[in-house]
Amino acid sequence: SSSLTEAKEFVKRLRRQTDLCNMVKTVRALLNNNSTVTVLRSGLHAIFNEKSLDVTKDLFQEKFTNPKKRQKNIQLKCLKNFISSLTSSTDIRDLLSCLSSDLQTFVIKPSKSKEAFKEQASDFMLKWNLLLSNVGKILTINRTDSFG
Repeated sequence: SSSLTEAKEFVKRLRRQTDLCNMVKTVRALLNNNSTVTVLRSGLHAIFNEKSLDVTKDLFQEKFTNPKKRQKNIQLKCLKNFISSLTSSTDIRDLLSCLSSDLQTFVIKPSKSKEAFKEQASDFMLKWNLLLSNVGKILTINRTDSFG
């Protein structure tokens, strides 16, 4: 039974790896197309300029009595850093390095213990997924040219 469990885990990892490889191939092709990157960047900048994400920002603002614990909008900072590093013919490794650096700065380094790290990481992932879902939805509905 332990061999079966290990085999299932191996298959899951292999599928994840295959999915990531396919995603990287797709992103590389898009990054090599200057007009696609330009349209995507302008659509993403428009989302911020039009304040389309204000509803999402409100969800990130947690009300704490202690101002030191107030949620800093690190997901939006990471997204803005990602967009600023997004240019035509940018290597995907550079984009991943940008995200990795932001995660080090905003999630990993501030964690003082393993429990704090788990809490911060899960909070970041939940809000990051929410933010990206909302960005995707806004691009799909309002900026179809950017979404393509």
